[in-house]
Amino acid sequence: MGSTEYFNQIAGKWDEVRTTLFSENVRKVAVKYAEVKRGLVAADIGAGAGFITEELLRNGLNVIAVDQSLEMVNEMKKRFSNSKDAEFRLGESESLPLNNESVDLVFANMYLHHVETPAKAIKEMVRILKPGGKLIITDADEHNYEFLRTEQHDVWLGFKREDIRSWFSDAGLADIKVDCVGENCCPTSESSGEKVEISIFVAMGKKPMADIGNIE
Repeated sequence: MGSTEYFNQIAGKWDEVRTTLFSENVRKVAVKYAEVKRGLVAADIGAGAGFITEELLRNGLNVIAVDQSLEMVNEMKKRFSNSKDAEFRLGESESLPLNNESVDLVFANMYLHHVETPAKAIKEMVRILKPGGKLIITDADEHNYEFLRTEQHDVWLGFKREDIRSWFSDAGLADIKVDCVGENCCPTSESSGEKVEISIFVAMGKKPMADIGNIE
């Protein structure tokens, strides 16, 4: 089973599962780093059941939520059926269904460790950012809990913060910050019952304004 199949199966109860893993503080930290303003357009990539989307809507943003799982997309459509400020799209990490430079902010929470090539996924998220826009990623620090590969279909066992910083830089982002969210992700192994704690980081980078050259 791949990650898409896994999330299709668990979509209906993912929000319940999420509450056992990490708290709402994660999205509050992400929004704080983004310095959100009402009326901005944000993309929530790997949106799941809409954890980040919900907070963005609460702060007055327009949101385009993208996930590779059709069942997750359908769950979000039901959850936010009364919202006029959100739309939901099916999309893959290296081919997001958004135009170049079309959003002010891009968020990706606990998404990157499910993609095959994180550096390419980051470049794709930068592609859809307007000049001056920000990319904010929250995800797990590097760890060695192998059961997450089979039980939650993680592709990566977290990340080194220096790698995140390097990928952001290679994608053309500036003013990069990588810091600790201040809490842990706490999954429990279904097979052994082992409960573990993995620290969560927040990474932010800004897309430089377009260089229009010197005017003589």
